[in-house]
Amino acid sequence: MKHFFGITIIATTLLMGCKKSDPVDMHYDYFPLDQGRYITYSVREINIDDAIGLDETLNYYVKAKIGDTITDNEGRIARRYERYFKDSLNQPWTLQDIWTGILTSGRAELVEENQRTIKLIFAPDKYKEWDCNAYNTIDKLDCYYSNIHEPGSINGFSFESTVTVEQEDYSTFVDYRRKYEQYAKGIGMYYKQFTDFRISGGNQYNVVKGKEIIMQLIDYGVE
Repeated sequence: MKHFFGITIIATTLLMGCKKSDPVDMHYDYFPLDQGRYITYSVREINIDDAIGLDETLNYYVKAKIGDTITDNEGRIARRYERYFKDSLNQPWTLQDIWTGILTSGRAELVEENQRTIKLIFAPDKYKEWDCNAYNTIDKLDCYYSNIHEPGSINGFSFESTVTVEQEDYSTFVDYRRKYEQYAKGIGMYYKQFTDFRISGGNQYNVVKGKEIIMQLIDYGVE
């Protein structure tokens, strides 16, 4: 009897050891690339240059839609990332850009105007850091995560799980730069701030030159 129970325990242990482990959730759905998905953003763009008397604020709308497969600038099969523009909600959309998006080797990439950027690294955690511009000619931009898998909301929409990609938070007597993006699981990027100002007297509101772009999700779905 003791021998029988010994064999049973060994067999059970072997079976448990051979059981496949559950797949690790890499959370790729923070950057969904299913054909037909779209997000509509309201955009506020500010351009200032005191030297030439420029001080303008532009308000417009951008629709980012996932299209068919395409070959990116590295020869890889990716997805069309179609960007449509209009100045007001009652106008028709105009296709302005075709970028490419791809999930590869544990990262999400977006090729914007032939510049390949790394938007996300998977799976998100507080220890991951990366250079968003590692594969292009733009200056290095180190990124890291904050507010990982936290609920979020914007313009009446609520999301169960979001992450924030911190890109830059820098301030001196003459510079103010604040850049970050927020992503919702199953949706994609729902908020973006890009602020790059030359300032006077250490006052971030006393801008001498620079640009600011704020993008906010106002609609999303599948077409």
